[in-house]
Amino acid sequence: MMTNITSAIPRSLIGIPLGDIAGVGPEIVAMALAQPAIYDTARPLVIGETGALRRALRLLNLNLAINCITDPAEGEYRRGVIDLVDLANVEAHWVIFGKVQAEAGRAAFEFIGRAAELAQAGSIDALATTPINKEAFHAAGIEDIGHTELLGRLTGIADPLTLFQVFNLKVFFLSRHVALADAIRLVTRQRVLDYLQRCTGALQDLGIPQPRLVVAGLNPHSGEHGRFGEEEGRALEPAIADARALGIDVAGPIAADAVFHLARQGQFDAVLALYHDQGHIATKMVDFYRTIAVTLGLPFIRTSVDHGTAFNLAGTGQANPLSMIEAIRLAAVYAPLYRKKSG
Repeated sequence: MMTNITSAIPRSLIGIPLGDIAGVGPEIVAMALAQPAIYDTARPLVIGETGALRRALRLLNLNLAINCITDPAEGEYRRGVIDLVDLANVEAHWVIFGKVQAEAGRAAFEFIGRAAELAQAGSIDALATTPINKEAFHAAGIEDIGHTELLGRLTGIADPLTLFQVFNLKVFFLSRHVALADAIRLVTRQRVLDYLQRCTGALQDLGIPQPRLVVAGLNPHSGEHGRFGEEEGRALEPAIADARALGIDVAGPIAADAVFHLARQGQFDAVLALYHDQGHIATKMVDFYRTIAVTLGLPFIRTSVDHGTAFNLAGTGQANPLSMIEAIRLAAVYAPLYRKKSG
């Protein structure tokens, strides 16, 4: 039997739901857990289905054992073994690679639900999630449009925060999966102030005692005093003044073509982006595969790869596992801080 050389080191127990098994989720999980370094800081626990994981191991020619368990306390958590909570009522052989299927959407929903239950019960320390497919969710009759919304509903949290991290660049989002016109309407003085307060608290939860925030401008050149738009003067500047009056260290609005660079250079701890693509483009251009989504405000930390199911790559063995590896690593780093905060 292989000796666990890291057994003396406290390691976070990270739940990894397999996601949509018609996509690359099982493959990137298998490739990530084939990396010995994962076990230096984490005890990974897959929540999924045996057939999907075995199919990925065969496809990738990986000689890893699967240890099926029902309770996280039963796991071995050592190199060469994948510990799996097997939801046996989901059968992978019915699922075809690379296609939207209701069965795959239903399975992904069950994997996430079980992982959330374990995290809420304190049986695992954090989640590192794999891609789901919104069309497959819809086909299965599930109305949640993403992980964040689903986990918020399952835990009773109305509006969890989304943070993207790539190296030292951290970006929060004022809005996520809404049309651009709706995102602009959400740029209000009250909403921005609320987010600045919550983002400050979230950064403190992650070990930054006095966070330095900055707000991105919405319009070109941050509106140039109303010449290119009114949102900066009507909402952003008053909200920033309100936040400063509450003792929050926040700057801006600074034009979006400069603000992310300034944060990357270390002038700010985090940027508040005002809509989905504003922050996504900025982080993914730094490093697409190392950009990790972190959900804050839940009873537990959740990290995630920030790419989709990649149906065009599913079943080919060509998916890149780097984002999965980084998501597990970051979950293991943040989980002890968040446990301390929650306790």
